[in-house]
Amino acid sequence: MALKETYEKQGEFLFRGRSYLPLLATPMVVAALLDPLYLHPTLTGFSGRVWEAACILISLTGFLVRCLVAGFVPKGTSGRNTQTQVADSLNTTGLYSVVRNPLYLGNFLIILGLLLFIQVWWFALAGIVIFWIFYERIIFTEESFLRQKFGPTFVDWSLKTPVFIPNLKHWKKPELPYAWKTMLRREHSTQFGMISALTLLGVAGDLFTKQDHKISMFWFIFFGTSLVIYLVLRYMKKKTQALNIEGR
Repeated sequence: MALKETYEKQGEFLFRGRSYLPLLATPMVVAALLDPLYLHPTLTGFSGRVWEAACILISLTGFLVRCLVAGFVPKGTSGRNTQTQVADSLNTTGLYSVVRNPLYLGNFLIILGLLLFIQVWWFALAGIVIFWIFYERIIFTEESFLRQKFGPTFVDWSLKTPVFIPNLKHWKKPELPYAWKTMLRREHSTQFGMISALTLLGVAGDLFTKQDHKISMFWFIFFGTSLVIYLVLRYMKKKTQALNIEGR
């Protein structure tokens, strides 16, 4: 099988399983949490709290990127479809004018914050490599689909728009106004998953790496607020039309 077909086949498999395949990294997470580098971290006390805050900020930045994408995109693009590629139109404005894969850039920043949080260098490095291989195949498959569907329009856009590192010089104003309701409908589960993961790491750090083994009240407030937001928005999405906007 030619390399192109191999990449596309792998990309299709990873695309369909991108919601649950990351769970296969659980053994690596456990190994990192048992590593002496984690149990006896380099940064403790005030410096440790600053490090944790910086990691949370990195993840929140990634979430903000996703929110910016979600609020501007039209219906039928940048979706959560898992079985087949879907694109009713080609996004070339807003964040899509400065980088071809802003959602995956957001995912990377979210995951990077989590990887750095536990202060185990090999875990962070391995996570970055796995992320790159995982999404490289998915992006290859998606772009093959877009090239076939949109032809020269896609080629022209791809030639001037970076794959992953934004070029702000190419910024174009989004065609649609920002839709808060669409963003809340699409990204409420992302925020809950991200904050749940950060909370688990934070609680584990308090229990296993601190002498008093006392869980900080911050984590209860952090997770509790996220849970309330998630449940309210989940209910609104499933049981009402409050978050629906025609054409979005």
